[in-house]
Amino acid sequence: MTPSAPRSSPLALTVLALLHYKPLHPYGIQRLVKDWGKEQVVNVKQRASLYRTIERLHGDGLIAVRETGRDQQYPERTVYEVTDAGRQTARAWLEDMLAAPRQEFPEFPAALSNLMLLAPGEVADVLERRADALAERLGELEAALAAEAEQGLPRVTRLETEYLRAVTAAELHWVRAVVEDARTGALAWSREQLDAFATAASGE
Repeated sequence: MTPSAPRSSPLALTVLALLHYKPLHPYGIQRLVKDWGKEQVVNVKQRASLYRTIERLHGDGLIAVRETGRDQQYPERTVYEVTDAGRQTARAWLEDMLAAPRQEFPEFPAALSNLMLLAPGEVADVLERRADALAERLGELEAALAAEAEQGLPRVTRLETEYLRAVTAAELHWVRAVVEDARTGALAWSREQLDAFATAASGE
């Protein structure tokens, strides 16, 4: 039976990428993710998920134990290093993630597909709250980009923040336009209209 290929994930790729620089223990990986601002694109808040990912990478032979050490301040810590197979796999994952768009299923589009449960005025109120949150997030991303530039970091280390800023700005622009349409009546619907559509679609 042919063994299955190692399963990729954003966190798994990030762990392999960080181990390209130097061997690290899990806490060191978590700290670097935060210090380098990568917590915007990978979730390391739940340490258990990081440990599960490390265990899976180790089981797949993509990382290996470099050493296990203990000092007076910390409990025993296992230091991991990337293997040759891990380097090859990280490159293959990276190329695939960059080149091939994925069909993902985030919450917001799913909520939009059920928008008719609310009245137009309610939609405008709710999306206005989203617009406020997006505007705040956009400010945070712009501040982060400015801070990273001041640190003299090369642009290649800031591309994920640039991308998030562009996506957030585009979403904010679109949400504000939908709010305006819902307020002015350019976007409108009624229960009777939807019922008639459902009846016609079902052929009754």
